[in-house]
Amino acid sequence: MKKKIAILGSTGSIGKTLIDILKKDKKNFEIVLLSANKNIQELEKQANLFKVKNLIVTDKKNYLKIKSLRKLKKKKIFNDFSSIDKILKDKVDYVMSSISGLEGLSPTINIIKYTKKIAIANKEAIICGWNIIQNELNKNKTEFIPIDSEHFSIDYALKKNGQKNIESIFLTASGGPLKDLPLNKFKSVKINDALKHPNWKMGKKISIDSATMMNKVFEIIEAHKIFNISYKKLKILIHPKSYVHAIIKFNDGMIKIIAHDTSMTIPIHNSIYYDNKNSLKTKNLNIKILNNLNLSKVDYNKFPLVKIISKLTNVNSLFETVIVAANDELVNHFLNKKIRFIDLSYKLLKFISMNEFKKYKKIKPKNIKSIEKLNKYVRFKINNISI
Repeated sequence: MKKKIAILGSTGSIGKTLIDILKKDKKNFEIVLLSANKNIQELEKQANLFKVKNLIVTDKKNYLKIKSLRKLKKKKIFNDFSSIDKILKDKVDYVMSSISGLEGLSPTINIIKYTKKIAIANKEAIICGWNIIQNELNKNKTEFIPIDSEHFSIDYALKKNGQKNIESIFLTASGGPLKDLPLNKFKSVKINDALKHPNWKMGKKISIDSATMMNKVFEIIEAHKIFNISYKKLKILIHPKSYVHAIIKFNDGMIKIIAHDTSMTIPIHNSIYYDNKNSLKTKNLNIKILNNLNLSKVDYNKFPLVKIISKLTNVNSLFETVIVAANDELVNHFLNKKIRFIDLSYKLLKFISMNEFKKYKKIKPKNIKSIEKLNKYVRFKINNISI
């Protein structure tokens, strides 16, 4: 019997990687739902290739456009994620949640009850709404798999060891395109400079987050929540080649190093074939890189946003939503040439240190609405105050 799959955000990089994997094994999988925001050309190709009956297009203009296509008349096309209740009547085998941004929070939480297993590649959903996600996972007995290469590596390494014996977990960061740039040159960093990631092909937002190291801050927050590990045990190491993704030191003296090629195909492939291993052809072990890992500590002068980790408490709170929303809006300002690259870090640190927002460290997210409401308010404040 074919395994039934739903993909939220199928036209993004994660979604397209998953589609490429499924192409090679179409006889064993049936895609029952695909979703996109604007890229209806790619969505149409995917839908026709896998004969998908249900599509969600969240952008209104593109929804109307794809609805008008005669060759898609037999497909059911919806405009928002509330239609998930109409589409999925029974649990599917696997859901990939790869919608970027906080827009992915609500559909991620709402689809959990309709799947046996959910792979989540949406940072914001985990960072801002983990306690809500966890409640839904437990209530519906849904298995969760993290897709970020770092968290998948940690999860993979902990399968037999558990979490009680951990002394430290190190997440690696490439250092991004500005790692070797002298600090006095940061004032003149242009958009194209910050977008030139040395190892990964990513969207603009995550590329800028990588250049400021904010992406690694987010991954530390995710690791804390997913694995219920104190921030004191989570550390960052610069590893320019992005070959090693996580290092775990145990209390018994043992150390696990998890490495794989700089390809998201590996964690995504393994998330699908988690229980029934299917071989994946990859490159040979790169001894040259292993002989020169070139690991180093983070330069806090170049990457001051890493200091945010020390401001975090070990409880789920709405403060994480403040950080996510403020950073997102400031990155938009940088990409729209309203602020300099160096201002991005300075303004974010100053903003989240305001008394008005520090109080959210003591407030736990109760529901999706509380997160969405705060997200809108933080963005409003960023655009209407001088910092």
